[in-house]
Amino acid sequence: MLNDLILAPSQVCGAFRLVPLLRPTFRTDLRLGLSKESGYAVRLPGAVYTSYIPHALVLEWADSSAPVASLGAQLNKVRTQSAVPAGVFHRMAKRQDGRRLRFLPLHLAMEGLLALHFGGPTVQWGYFSREAISRGMSPRVERSVAGWALEGFDEALRVFEIHEGQVGVLVFVADALATAFVTPHPDDYRALHDSLLQDFFGELIWQYAVMYPSLPPCDFPARPESIRTLTDLRAAVELMRQEWAAFGRTASIGLLDVPVTAETVYEAGPFRLERFIGSLNPSDENHIGERIVAPDGSLQYLKTYRLSAAQTRRAYLLKQLADHDWNLESIAKKYNLTTNDVLLQYERNGYGWLFHQHVTDAARAYCRKKS
Repeated sequence: MLNDLILAPSQVCGAFRLVPLLRPTFRTDLRLGLSKESGYAVRLPGAVYTSYIPHALVLEWADSSAPVASLGAQLNKVRTQSAVPAGVFHRMAKRQDGRRLRFLPLHLAMEGLLALHFGGPTVQWGYFSREAISRGMSPRVERSVAGWALEGFDEALRVFEIHEGQVGVLVFVADALATAFVTPHPDDYRALHDSLLQDFFGELIWQYAVMYPSLPPCDFPARPESIRTLTDLRAAVELMRQEWAAFGRTASIGLLDVPVTAETVYEAGPFRLERFIGSLNPSDENHIGERIVAPDGSLQYLKTYRLSAAQTRRAYLLKQLADHDWNLESIAKKYNLTTNDVLLQYERNGYGWLFHQHVTDAARAYCRKKS
């Protein structure tokens, strides 16, 4: 996913390891900036999704190779509290005047996760409750933590050295990949660097920031006594860069080398805004996110959110239901389990309300008798 980007040596501050992403050449016909409005109260038509989002991104593009001027948007201070505006913004991505698109970062991806098999049972099997059949998966709830609430994150971003040609960053917390952020142009990244504080992260990342207050710094690979000339020093520095670039790619393997399911949200001229979900395999590291892909296949924008093990498991269980036409017997046969085992597995993960009460009571009684 990051094949056309160069990973520079990481920088460490407290629990955070930030890996700069550099691009040797960049497009000038696509720019990304921060909306100047103070925030959005979001309500989706026909759904119960209600949220206040502190910032939106504005994408501007050209249908030809003509350059697009920088949007010049920058977040000067962090807003921890703000009055919710009276207006309601009905869509996650909305076309503005000219060739501009306003969209809500990460909420596009989270909307896709929460909408996963949202319609509920497609077949009215006898064990599903009337509520599940009539209302589907409403409500679906996932909890997140704002970036400014991650202890030490604001300081890490403040002291972070922005490189020439840098268009993005990989953010690790306790050496676990928390998010990847890529912009089309180095000027866009400089303007949006602090906006990471307004993004949201999983509770797992928040716990890591609290539990692991410090990380070891980058090691220099050569012994001081082996450096006798400038040539020796250049060779040692080049080796260090290679080692830490390799670390960044190895530590990001859960995002880079895992197949994703992508959905096109908007076609901005020749560019595609997509949201994606990882494999949802509980044994893998899983991310959701959004990206903009250019006609040549290069990645121009990326923002990701790491799912916790519990979030992955809940989404995986829904996927299993959909893959088996919501038939518990079919799932049980695939995994060599009993239907009662499968039913209780769903109940333990917060989906007990999908089934009739007498069905879950009978499953619990069966398992108690068996044990």
